[in-house]
Amino acid sequence: MVRRHGVGPAAANEAVADPHAVWLTPDPASRTRQATRVIGYSRLAGSLVTVIVVDPAADPDEQPDGRWWGSNAWRSSRRDQRIYDEEA
Repeated sequence: MVRRHGVGPAAANEAVADPHAVWLTPDPASRTRQATRVIGYSRLAGSLVTVIVVDPAADPDEQPDGRWWGSNAWRSSRRDQRIYDEEA
C-alpha cells in the first residue's frame, strides 16, 4: 500500500477515524459489493485519503469480530474530494 499509493496504515486509520469521514456502503466501484469506501482526512498524509475496507462478515471462513479489514488506501481523487466536501 505504501509503495504503490504512498499511504501507510497509520494515515489510513486516521482517515477512517475522521469524525467527518464519508462511508459509501457498498463501494460504488466494488465488483463484489462487499467493500466499503471511506473518505476521510489524515493529518499524517496531509490530505484526504480514500480507504477501502471490508467487513469481516464478508468472508465465510473468518469469525466476525466487529473489526473492519483495511484492503487498500490512496490519496483521494478529485471525485472523492468532491464527495467528501458535499457530504461531510
